[in-house]
Amino acid sequence: MYRHLLVPTDGSPLSDEAIFQAVELAKTFGAKIFFLTVTEPCRISSRHANQLTLGTYRNHVEERASRILTEAAKVAVASGVDYELIHLEDSQPYEAIIRAATQTECDLIAMASHGHRGVSALVLGSQTVKVLTHSTIPVLVYRSQGEQAKIAQRDQCVVEPKAVYRIAW
Repeated sequence: MYRHLLVPTDGSPLSDEAIFQAVELAKTFGAKIFFLTVTEPCRISSRHANQLTLGTYRNHVEERASRILTEAAKVAVASGVDYELIHLEDSQPYEAIIRAATQTECDLIAMASHGHRGVSALVLGSQTVKVLTHSTIPVLVYRSQGEQAKIAQRDQCVVEPKAVYRIAW
């Protein structure tokens, strides 16, 4: 069914969980995985110019991206799944995710979500929400078992309001 999967990762524990799940899915379908990490371009203001140079920033970003992608590759190798590693720089990570999926001809994007909803999702600027909103490629969203348990527990709670207030406009 799916032949090429794009798996964006930021190195967080939740992204790591999504990697394990995506590798199992790829193994089931005999699909290839493209692991992607996106970093934002360096924005050095004049007051920080003495503390941080562009070269220092680039070295840090390259080392971090390499570490994140190497960890993802280890999971694929252990499962015998074919993979490629991609590191992109973009001020809008969701755009880089969609662009990478399109350029690598992926037929599924599998990514993690922290499960923020409503205003918190808007305030936090969820990259997952933006990918879901803008991608024409199907997106599989992985949520941590811990998050799912919290949501299930929350949804089972019954709240009896003490009073209902009506506000007339």
